[in-house]
Amino acid sequence: MLTAHRRAGFTLVELVTTIILIAILSVVVIPRLFTTSSYSAFTLREEFIAELRKVQIMAMNNQDRCYRLAVTASQYQVSRYNGACSGTPARTDAAQTFQGGASLMLTNTTTTNFSVEFNAQGVPIVNGSLCSGRCITVHADETQFIAIESEGYIHAG
Repeated sequence: MLTAHRRAGFTLVELVTTIILIAILSVVVIPRLFTTSSYSAFTLREEFIAELRKVQIMAMNNQDRCYRLAVTASQYQVSRYNGACSGTPARTDAAQTFQGGASLMLTNTTTTNFSVEFNAQGVPIVNGSLCSGRCITVHADETQFIAIESEGYIHAG
């Protein structure tokens, strides 16, 4: 009787599949584990734009109240006032802390402590004055901008 010798090893299909999987991991997953990406700056920018738009809508719908979005070096917080934006707020939302060393600052003055209020027409007032164009800079692993137009339109800049 003749006995056939089987050779142990991988087939070409198995080797190619393994190489493709390693390539996908090296391109997509591994860089995210070892370095920060621009995702954090992008995420903070989009989150803050959504928060600004929410406060703007609340101010236009409740014209007897004032809404202020206050920003510090490490967080931002929404406050509601009965009447003018002065004195003690009637309600304050929970502070939203910046993650990963990210921060917001005014583009023209580079101050990290500022506030944004909206009048009854939805026009933003940033630190007591109107802002038009790139008003807010988002710093994280990358720099992003938030533009606020004089008519009240808020968008990525």
